[in-house]
Amino acid sequence: MKNTKVPENTLCASCPIDIRFSEVDSMNVVWHGSYPLYFEDAREAFGKKYNLGYLYIRSQIFFAPLVELNFHYKKPLTYGQKVETRIYYIPCDAAKIKFQYEIINPGTGEVHATGSSVQVFIDLNYNLVWENPEFYTQWKQKYLPR
Repeated sequence: MKNTKVPENTLCASCPIDIRFSEVDSMNVVWHGSYPLYFEDAREAFGKKYNLGYLYIRSQIFFAPLVELNFHYKKPLTYGQKVETRIYYIPCDAAKIKFQYEIINPGTGEVHATGSSVQVFIDLNYNLVWENPEFYTQWKQKYLPR
């Protein structure tokens, strides 16, 4: 399977993954619990590239916890493989940060896994924030195509 076509002006980032021995099971296949870490690494890469990292969000007096995380396994990853996690920002009007992911073999374009995540905003007292925080509205104005 080839990676999906993403619209040209979609915000995206990527990070390489070298599959380590500690991430595989007795079948030499990446353990399912490693995938959240690969997606987390992609969220950090996106945050660095587009100034939407966890420390920046915290500096704006908010947290952005995950409330949804999905995976679809397409083809096993095995020890020694070199793959890439790609992350795509999904715009929405709600006070949420939504992403889609692909873990691909950059040489062949084969998709090994896809997924999605949703984060919400909470204040420092852990109360859900229903409206987009001002910093996030400004971020959208800066980075999203008009």
